[in-house]
Amino acid sequence: MGVVVQKYGGSSVADLDRLRRVAERVVNTRRAGNDVVVVVSAMGNTTNELLDLARRVSPSAGRREIDMLISVGERISMALLSMAITAMGEPAISFTGSQSGIITDESHSAARILAVRPDRVRAALAEGKITIVAGFQGVSRDREVTTLGRGGSDLTAVALAAALGADWCEICSDVDGVYTADPRVVPDAIRLDTLSLDEALAQARNGTSSASRSWPRPR
Repeated sequence: MGVVVQKYGGSSVADLDRLRRVAERVVNTRRAGNDVVVVVSAMGNTTNELLDLARRVSPSAGRREIDMLISVGERISMALLSMAITAMGEPAISFTGSQSGIITDESHSAARILAVRPDRVRAALAEGKITIVAGFQGVSRDREVTTLGRGGSDLTAVALAAALGADWCEICSDVDGVYTADPRVVPDAIRLDTLSLDEALAQARNGTSSASRSWPRPR
């Protein structure tokens, strides 16, 4: 079977109904004959809510403790999604960023991935399990929890896809295309039918919103 990596953002798992719909799509992908690795973001506004709590407790909280706090959001999503998939009759297991082998530098809140060693992910796939990974996070060389900054879950998915030699990586959202800006914030944002690689990189740096963007592995 081929390996498919799917990433789902916070709005796609914002509540239990949406999370169950994601679980159904994942299960259908597995039953179509694929090994599936799923990367999830925190549910809805969980990260912002956690950051607000931190500001209320200590406006000058250090980045290490912030990373410890906000990494919890993705862990909630991964565990709940694993439970939902298991309830649908497919074996699943969830892993944190560190358990998945996402090794980063020591830059809290904006860490860079240095290496990916997905040994436990490979072992779970070999056992026939759908594997759920907490996006946006990793572990530094000195064993500290780190987060990857904006777009961190997308980065997790692409890095895992490359390390696993995946046949396909899907970045899934609930917007109907790639826009010049977030259409939920900018009413006159324009949907783009095609993008060159350079344009896509520029959009990623400046912020866009997209639906299901997929990149096949070069053959």
